[in-house]
Amino acid sequence: MTIRILPAVGDIDSARALSTLLSQLADTEPAPPVPDSTALLDTLARLAAESLDELPEVVLVHERIGPVPALDLIRDLVMRFPAVGVVLITADTSTGVLTAAMDSGARGIVTLPLGYDALAERVQAAASWSAGMRRHLASGVPELYSGPGGTLVTVTGAKGGVGATVAAVQLALAARASGRTVALLDLDLQSGDIASYLDVQFRRSVADLAGITDINPRVLQEAVYTHDTGVALLLAPAEGERGEEVTDRVARQVVSALRARHDVVVVDCGSQMSAATAAAVEMADHALLLVTPDVVAVRAAKRMVRLWDRLQIRKAEETLTVVNRHSRGTELQPSLVEKVTGTKVARVAVPAAFKELQSVVDAGRLQDLEARSTVKQALWSLAGELGLVKAQEGGGGGGRRRKPSADRGALALRRRGGDRGSVTVEFAGVFPLILVVMAILWQCVLYGYTYSIAGNAADEAARAATAAYEAGDWQGACESAGSEHVPGAWTADFACGAEGSVMKATVKAEVPLFFPGFDPGWPEVEGEAGAALEGNG
Repeated sequence: MTIRILPAVGDIDSARALSTLLSQLADTEPAPPVPDSTALLDTLARLAAESLDELPEVVLVHERIGPVPALDLIRDLVMRFPAVGVVLITADTSTGVLTAAMDSGARGIVTLPLGYDALAERVQAAASWSAGMRRHLASGVPELYSGPGGTLVTVTGAKGGVGATVAAVQLALAARASGRTVALLDLDLQSGDIASYLDVQFRRSVADLAGITDINPRVLQEAVYTHDTGVALLLAPAEGERGEEVTDRVARQVVSALRARHDVVVVDCGSQMSAATAAAVEMADHALLLVTPDVVAVRAAKRMVRLWDRLQIRKAEETLTVVNRHSRGTELQPSLVEKVTGTKVARVAVPAAFKELQSVVDAGRLQDLEARSTVKQALWSLAGELGLVKAQEGGGGGGRRRKPSADRGALALRRRGGDRGSVTVEFAGVFPLILVVMAILWQCVLYGYTYSIAGNAADEAARAATAAYEAGDWQGACESAGSEHVPGAWTADFACGAEGSVMKATVKAEVPLFFPGFDPGWPEVEGEAGAALEGNG
């Protein structure tokens, strides 16, 4: 059997020496060394996504690997890829290091400087163990192997008060409503508010897992609170000072345990950077950075992105910025936020709608936010953008029947596009009727306007006929003056005649039709006016 080996060495000289020695081992297939922990995890996750058989049998971890410490990395590897034999390469041969390596799950230690016999022995032993584990996974209960585990999403606020907790809760609810198993972890260790937002009274927290080396399902179940919505909650400690117990090692162990048992894990990282939140952000499949469209928040987001980059936690291009409390009138639009921070900005911007949230936040019932809420619609759309929502029913939930509230939420997700389509069809059906009604109303307006035109033209015709009466051409003056005050679209007949001492003018005007061929049956509009003849009394 050919043994596939993946070395992880950060030092170039050490990597070259290790590659040279590995090439001399019989029946081995060494891969090119990976330079850091991030590249190692990404490589293994990609191979695990293809098949269990694609994973290497042995992974060699050098003691100077970074940015994650070697022992923490080994612990993470063992949890996420249990079929891989991990061997530590170290210059420290003390009993303490040996014990710590074994506790982390390493299958052996190779001491520096490297020797052919010692390396070959450790590689062979780790490969044999890996082969046995793979047979067990293939023939026993394959569901125990979950590869890299569920999807991990971290939500971090650029600064305090930008809405990170609301976003994290709604993303978790959206994923759960679609049938996935979901865990919501509160790593805002000093001021976490998930318990308040969901009206939860529970004494256990993530700090209770800090002193536990092996987090098995029973231990995890004791610390997790299953909410009425079906979301598994792992809360922040009620006493803020206990947050110091949750180190990066604890965070990695807890997150890995949650990922192994849930389809989706959402982590609220708050706005304060700590070793625990840094570990979560580094492990995340999607790292969200929440920002509001104001100068202070955008500057804070830029500082956070640069901090992650300097600490090799997350690259800017791997971070997704979400604009919260967005409005069209603000000067800082998402495109500008993207340019300033150097990150990718989510297609979905969450609108500013304080009144929608106030009642449910005050009541501690964020899960009761109405489906028509624009904030909820935006955040659930964001969940779809991240791939947290399944399009079809069924699947997750461990075979349990989904709760009615979750069914309604999933139905709302599926019907949003259909509702918009039905509204369009209904509007298209009534649109011709609207046009007919508007035409009739406009025809009525034309009818009334014709009365005004006829009356004004008669008045002007009577005056002109009176002035021309002595000259004898009063009928021509009547028609000329009246025609000047009748628009070209109207047809009118003019008649003037003296009746005693009064020159009387009559104008008969036809009402123009808005639609040709449409005859409402209205008679001609008639306007009359008179003017006194001078010299007759």
